[in-house]
Amino acid sequence: MLTVAGASISKRHSVSIALVVAMSALISSCSSYRPAPKAFHEATIQPYRVDSGDRLRVTVFDQKDLSTTYSVDQAGYISFPLVGAVPARGRTLQELEGQIATKLKQGYLRDPDVSIEVDRYRSVFVMGEVGQPGQYTYVPGMTIQNAIAIAGGYSPRANQSNADVTRKINGEILTGRVLISDPVLAGDTIYIRERLF
Repeated sequence: MLTVAGASISKRHSVSIALVVAMSALISSCSSYRPAPKAFHEATIQPYRVDSGDRLRVTVFDQKDLSTTYSVDQAGYISFPLVGAVPARGRTLQELEGQIATKLKQGYLRDPDVSIEVDRYRSVFVMGEVGQPGQYTYVPGMTIQNAIAIAGGYSPRANQSNADVTRKINGEILTGRVLISDPVLAGDTIYIRERLF
């Protein structure tokens, strides 16, 4: 009888220990900082790459009819007069300038001088434990902390030490955990997790 009771206590004790070990592993994995892929940080120092949702101000010197703003459509193109659809997604502004100039040289203008700047960047999305989750205007130099402030700050249950960011890099969608001081890129989705306690 004693051995049965002892075995029962020992069994409960080992289940309790296993439960504590599992919970501590879960807590440490959720609260520890796991760095984002190396490509995340490299992307923040690369030249800006155009994508759907951007609005571009294109100026063609001495051509008022061609100089205006153009939106990049969902397929990644801008519809440019005379030359038609121009692929813009994934290109730098300089690459796109050269591409439009080359197309304009093909029977339309002798030596076109094209310059492009971003008129409006594609939005960022702030989700999870913030006051007002949603879509917000990207501003160059924005950090995760700035984006959270724009989205109404943290909710009372928010994990305030870091954030999960989903970012498109070289056509590939990557997600990584970053510190709130990290920079945001246009098109990022920022997710603030709930803290455990």
